[in-house]
Amino acid sequence: MNDKNKLIIIAIIFLISYFLPFENIQLQEAVGESFLMLQDYAQKHVILCLIPAFFIAGAIGVFIKQGSIMKYLGKKANKFISYSVASVSGSILAVCSCTVLPLFSGIYRMGAGIGPATAFLYSGPAINVLAIILTAKVLGLQLGIARAVGAIIFAFVIGFLMSFTFRNEKQDENEINIIQDHNDLNGTKTIAFFATIIGILIFANWADPNTQSGIFHTIFLVKWYITGILSLLFSGMLIVWFEVKWFIPVITSVTVIALSFLFPQYPIIAFSAGIIGLIIALKFAGEKGNDWLESSKAFSIQIMPLLFGGIIIAGFLLGMPGSGKGIIPQEWINSIVGGNSIYANFFASIVGAFMYFATLTEVPILQGLLNAGMGKGPALALLLAGPALSLPNMLVIRSVLGSKRTIVFVTYVVILSTLAGFIFGNIVK
Repeated sequence: MNDKNKLIIIAIIFLISYFLPFENIQLQEAVGESFLMLQDYAQKHVILCLIPAFFIAGAIGVFIKQGSIMKYLGKKANKFISYSVASVSGSILAVCSCTVLPLFSGIYRMGAGIGPATAFLYSGPAINVLAIILTAKVLGLQLGIARAVGAIIFAFVIGFLMSFTFRNEKQDENEINIIQDHNDLNGTKTIAFFATIIGILIFANWADPNTQSGIFHTIFLVKWYITGILSLLFSGMLIVWFEVKWFIPVITSVTVIALSFLFPQYPIIAFSAGIIGLIIALKFAGEKGNDWLESSKAFSIQIMPLLFGGIIIAGFLLGMPGSGKGIIPQEWINSIVGGNSIYANFFASIVGAFMYFATLTEVPILQGLLNAGMGKGPALALLLAGPALSLPNMLVIRSVLGSKRTIVFVTYVVILSTLAGFIFGNIVK
């Protein structure tokens, strides 16, 4: 950052400090909400979601051959196969709009076409099986089915639209990260390795379905046992396949197990110890381990500052989800999204696009809005735009795709969500 930009930032901070009426109660609440939202994200998502996602993205860059990415997700790949692979692989992760970002950045910088990459970006948070089932259970079968069908169609349509829109543009050279190929594993071992680390991400973040029976509830009850078994398997892979000194994973595993028994009510402590152990193991491993660690660090440096800044801004504008204490009054939003006008659907899409929703939190929030008079059309519009986008998410996407492509991507999501909500609202009224 040059001196001119530093002076501009200093001047902006001075003007804000001088003129903002901090004695105003609503402003105080909005500022408090922004940092409460940042704290909530840090406590619930950084250690369990974001850091594992950084390691997965780093592993993609180091251990996946660029030819494989180009074969299935590149510009010249079969369109049906590439969009199907992107949509399915994204939906399997069932992550929030922020956790999907390192993975999206990883496959895009390895050479994936903009169409499949954005199909993956949308499908990860949007096509969440557990969220769709919870939507049907809490908000009604009609909304649940409409959300499922809409999200699946959107992943394909948005990918195709992005590919068509930028069909004549070449991917910038600095957008493709050519990394020395370290993958001396065969196909089966590579699949097993990524299935294991992705499994750790999925089960560590398995949300409570708020039911007392069913397969999702059963998995929630045993999720840490599954995560532990996968972590032990992962430790073995590090020793056998990745030149990691054997005693570091062994000591880490013993420490994690001990902490699990000592603090069973705080599994995040044991999980944090596992992350620290992985960092130490890769630091003292061979060239493959060091490159993996450096690649993961590069993603975190690129994404984290933008993500945290976006969360603070989103919290200031709209408040914690459901709190209504942002600088924009909640009653304004409630009054605008009633009925099923095209404007109500558009406004719901915009609010959903900028608000940050942690996984599954959109369902109880929408339940409250529906009880306050929100139309079913705007509810669907928010469900299709909200989980897939957020202000923090947009800031990071811009750093990967650039401003123009990001604006077009967000515009497509908002327009399609608005139209889907408007059509749905007219069908079910």
